[in-house]
This record gives sequence, structure tokens and C-alpha cells, in this order.
Amino acid sequence: MSKLFMFEKPLGMRDTFPNLYEVKNTTKMRMEEVMKTWGYRFIETPTLEYYETVGEASAILDQQLFKLLDQQGHTLVLRPDMTAPIARVAASKLLKDKSPLRLAYSANVFRAQQREGGSPAEFEQVGMECIGDTSVSADAEVIALMVSVLKEAGLKNFKISIGHIGFVQELFTQIVGTEERASILRRFLYEKNYVGYREHVGELALSSIDKQRLLDFLKLRGNEGVIGEALSLLEGESGREALAQLKELYDILKDYGVEQYIKFDLSLVSHMSYYSGILFEVYAERVGFAIGNGGRYNKLLHKFGKDSGATGFGLRMDYLLEAVGVKTPNPDQYCVLFSDERRSEAFSLAKELRETGKKVVLQNWKGVDDVDEFTKEFEEVHYVVGQERNGNGEVTK
Repeated sequence: MSKLFMFEKPLGMRDTFPNLYEVKNTTKMRMEEVMKTWGYRFIETPTLEYYETVGEASAILDQQLFKLLDQQGHTLVLRPDMTAPIARVAASKLLKDKSPLRLAYSANVFRAQQREGGSPAEFEQVGMECIGDTSVSADAEVIALMVSVLKEAGLKNFKISIGHIGFVQELFTQIVGTEERASILRRFLYEKNYVGYREHVGELALSSIDKQRLLDFLKLRGNEGVIGEALSLLEGESGREALAQLKELYDILKDYGVEQYIKFDLSLVSHMSYYSGILFEVYAERVGFAIGNGGRYNKLLHKFGKDSGATGFGLRMDYLLEAVGVKTPNPDQYCVLFSDERRSEAFSLAKELRETGKKVVLQNWKGVDDVDEFTKEFEEVHYVVGQERNGNGEVTK
């Protein structure tokens, strides 16, 4: 290997050092326990999937997929998300009697980066999928569960923005007429480019009334009152069902007691093309990106030959930990520092401490250059040495 690449990592890849790993692992276990108490069962899927199935179904841009060939010449991808693989498993193996499935996951996903820019190409998602339930009650359960998971992770100040892709699509179709024109508007919204959106609306060959409808659409953010405001932008009955679902959703979320974490943003869209109804993103202090998102994706199950409802969420652990502002934990390790002549005694002591649940490092003092520097990271140090310990209790060589 050339010296140029000896210490480099592939673009977008990250190392996780011990302290951060411990924080992440502890936080993740707490989150997983919450999901289990709600009846969700964990599932694992392969890191590699076929491009023609999961790769194409994932709705991740093709240039963001890590592709490789197997020995038979089939194109494989590193899984770019977890929703598509779980939909594959559910459609092929689990949806037998169409009873709702409650599945959860914790796994790394991979999305190639064109340039560094601080964006990881591999990151961990924790999330769940409720498959087989088409009711708004299932959407509310997913959001309420996500609130519980975030609170258990230590997050205090966060908001969940909720919209409905069906309302956006219907309004745009009514006004601009074609899917191609509607997709341009959705692109501005996904990129949060509201200046570009307004400029584009100004250039459209529309009546002043329709242009104003498109501009007023951007104002549909806030409490549940925006649902009523949205009704005034629609013509006819189309799109009203989507707004009725949002009203029902809010009523259920109030019964869960989580309405303080909810706000509506009816301009919300996603780059995930399989979303078909209610969708949401969660934002928190310290992070300029959505730390998680989710929604209803009935269309995805159709790609795997099943006519079934599905909804779920995924949280990014890196963004979540940044939002929580987790500090490096205090050392909770013990150390038994020993000399050769008292090795057996040291091993016995370490075993006793471990049996009480303590984390114990066994270290021969001859293998340490600076004992004081080495031992300062431990909560407690047991010196099991011979004559090498002086009258002040200090270890010398």
C-alpha cells in the first residue's frame, strides 16, 4: 500500500473511537428497549442486496448506491436504507395472514458521496416499520413511539414537522396540470429552496390567482389551524381526504399526549418517491438537518407484489447524538496493576471484581512506561505488586 493511502479512509467513511462507541451503544440500547415495550421485534437483513430489487426500490439516487458484481455477474448494492429490505422480507416471508407486523431495526446503511463535505457515506439508523395496517391510527402510533424513543435517548427540545404528500401532489396537479411541472416545484421544496420556488412560480404561465395559491401554500406551517387554511387552496373535493387524515392524526396524537412536539408543515416533501401519504421529519437544536424522518409508504410494498399498507420512521444515530450533546462518560473501569510475583493474586482479584459486574483491566506494570499517566483514566486502581511499590504507595521500576 502506498504511503499516500496508509492512513486514509474511503470518501465519507468514519472511525468511531471507544468513548463515542460506548455512548452510542448505551443510547441505542435504551432506544431499542422502548421499541420492544411497544411490541416491536427486531430484524436483521443482509448488508448486500440485489440492485434490481432493493437497489431500485429504495428510492435512493442511483449515483449514491455502492455497486459491485458477484461471481455470477449479478449487480449487488450495499443497502442504502432499511425500509426497502424490510419490505422485501415482509412481502416474501412474513405477510401471510395480513395481520399487522411491528418490526424494528438497528443497522448501518451506505450512500456514496460525490465529495467529502462532511457527509458520511456510512451511518447507523435505528427505526421501525408497521406493516399491514392502513389506518391513520398506525401513523399516529409511529409518531408517538418516535417521541418516546427520542425522549429516552435524552433529547428534550425537538419538533416533528408533519405533512401529507397526497395534499401537495393534488394541489400542484390542480394548478400546474402535469406531473413534470409538479415535480419541479417539489424539487424546490425538498431542497428547502424557497427563494427559487417563488422565482419559479413568478415565471409560470398562470393566472395571478393560481400564482398566489402556490405562494400561499408556503405559509401552511404551524398548529392544526393550517389544516383549515389548506382547504381554501383546493378546488373541488380532491385533496380533502389527505387533510381529513391530518386532522384525525392530530386528534389521536393529542390522546397520546405528544401534541407539544408536533407542528404541521404542509409544504413538506421527500426525495423518497415511495411515500404515499402522511410523512414527517424531526428537528432538534444543535443540528441543521433532520435527525430522522418517516411516513406512509404503501407504494413500496406493491413493488414486491403485496397490496399492503406500511408506515415507519428512521433515526440517524450520528445526528441524534449531536443533538443530545452527549458528553464523554466518566471512566467506569477498574484497573488491577500487578507484578510478576503476584500475578496469580491479581488474576483472582480481577475475577472477583468482574463477578460483581465491574469492568476490569489487568495490566502488568512492566508494560507501562508512565504509570501515573496510564492509571489516571480509571475510576479505581488496585496495586498488586511486590517490592516495587515505595513507602508512599507509588509504583516504581
